[in-house]
This record gives sequence, structure tokens and C-alpha cells, in this order.
Amino acid sequence: MQGLAFRGNDEFENSLNQGTFLELLKVLALCNEEINNVVLKNAPDNLKLTFPNIQRDIINAAAIETTKAIIINLRDDLFSILVDECRDVSVKKQMGVVIRYVNGFGCVVERFISLAHVQNISAASLKKGIESLLSTYGLSASSLRGQGYDGASNMRGEFKGLKSLILKENSNAYYIHYFAHQLQLTLVPVAKKHSSISSFFNTVTHLVNVIRGSCKSKVLEGIAKGEIKIKQGLNQEMALKRPRDTRWSSHYGTLINLMHLFPFIIDVLKYIGENGSDDPQMAEAIDLPDIMNRFEFVFVLHLMKKILGIIYELSQVLQRKDQGILNAMNLVKVSKYCLQVIRENS
Repeated sequence: MQGLAFRGNDEFENSLNQGTFLELLKVLALCNEEINNVVLKNAPDNLKLTFPNIQRDIINAAAIETTKAIIINLRDDLFSILVDECRDVSVKKQMGVVIRYVNGFGCVVERFISLAHVQNISAASLKKGIESLLSTYGLSASSLRGQGYDGASNMRGEFKGLKSLILKENSNAYYIHYFAHQLQLTLVPVAKKHSSISSFFNTVTHLVNVIRGSCKSKVLEGIAKGEIKIKQGLNQEMALKRPRDTRWSSHYGTLINLMHLFPFIIDVLKYIGENGSDDPQMAEAIDLPDIMNRFEFVFVLHLMKKILGIIYELSQVLQRKDQGILNAMNLVKVSKYCLQVIRENS
């Protein structure tokens, strides 16, 4: 229910944390003398339920029963699929498949059903893999009414072809792109067409890399000596996060923190420039304060904070489960109007 890992990283007896399953078993043993004596102390090794193979069997059994319950809940109703690329520890490509449907109570639910290994990432191979997966769980492709894929995935070209192949056989399997993600993927290339904006975000990325890559002990030493001034209780090292092109909310959060921590960040950069141990990083820390104090950098910081604030609110609303398509389109119009007002008044 909590989405916690079943197994632990270190399950040896002297481990301080053997993982969720074994640690809960210990708690049960402390609370129940019968479990402690019968299961843990006196039971044969193959009956203690602690051997890795036994744990894997328990996990597989739970997965099978959970998936069976999901399919029973779906019944023979219509459904959509959501597919995303993912990789296992051996870096083999996989598809994570989620089904979306309306349950018996009239609620829209999304349920993860399986991971499918992909030997060949061609559109035809992906289609065959999805059909095989649906067949395994007794689901008919003719009942498919929607399909959605990650537009930023490394397999987005293949997913585009997959979408077309499915539509040829089932014209009712409408392709729906994730609205909030589509908004973000539109903003990135448009904004970066402007050299000043592109240069600004490059500088912000370098800034975050220098701050996060600096020696923690050196920075803390500077704070302790009073050479770096901070606000009380401020967690300065986790305040700036690296912005990502497919998550523009991360850009907005970074800009908010950059404005809030501006004087402190200047102090940290100066300290890294004087006390850092990495020569390239020291040189970058020396150059960055000069760039940050320029009018153009500060102007673009305030401008993008205002623009992204409008887009951020729209993005958050588009991600709400109870959002209707008509209301969403009205919100897009409002956001466009706000952006037009900024353009006309600038």
C-alpha cells in the first residue's frame, strides 16, 4: 500500500536494516511469542520464509493476485493504456504499462499491470509486445479507447509509429498526449530560440552545478566562521535544483529560490572561488557573480519568473484528476491573455 521495497539492500543478520519484510517480521516476533518461537527460532530453514527465493515467490504471488483483482475490477469494460519507457538494473529496455478505466463506482482509476521487456524497439515489435501483454490478462485490443506515451522518451519516435499502427486497426483508440507535458515541451524550444533566454538558463545550470558540486565541508566551514552569511535555519545546499527541460516546474522553483537566496549565493560563490579545491570550478565560481550582477541577468530572472509563474499555475491545474476538458481550454485562454498583457505592456 505504501509502495515500499519488499527486499533490503543488506539482509545479513548483523545488518542494521534488513529491509521492510524482515524488519516487520522482527516486530511481529517481538509482539507475539508464538511467532518468535515457532517461526523464527525453531522452524526449519526452509519454513522461516526469510530465504531470498521464498521472498521472491511471495512477491510474485502478491503481484499475480493484485493484477487478477485489477482485471476483475475492469470486467469487460473499455479501457486506455499508458506506456512509458523504463530500464532495469542491467540497463535493458522495458515498457511500463498502465491501464486507465472507469470502475464500478464511476471513478476513473489508473492501475499498473506489468513491465514488458523489449528486445527490439521498432514500432511493430512494441505493438506485438503490448498485444501479447493484453492477451496474457484476457484483455481485447478492440476494447482499447485511448493510448498515451511519454513524449520525452528515448523511444518517442517508435511510440509515434506505434500509435499509428494501433490506430490503423482500431480507429477508436484515440491518442492523447499528456497536456501538461505537451505544454512544457512546447515552452522549451520556443524560449531557447531567444539567445538571451538560452544564455540565462545556461548560466543558471552552471550556477547550480557549482553550488551543488562544491565541497560541503568547505561551505559549512565558511558558514561556521561567519564568512558566508545565511538566514537562520536555511538549508542552503538543497535550495537550488538542477532545471530539466521536460519539467519546467523545476525551472520555476529554481528561479524562486535564486531570487530568495541571491545575496547568500553570491557569498557562497565568492567563498568557493577563494577556497575551492577544483581549479575549473573555482574559475567558474569567480566568473558567475559578475554575470549575476549584470542588468540583463537580473532582468531576465524577473521576466522568466513572471512568465513561468503563469505557466506553472496552468501546468498544475492541467494535472488535476478532476479537471474537465472545457475548463482546461478556458484556463489556456486565460494564460494566453496574461502572457499577451505582459507582451503589450513591456
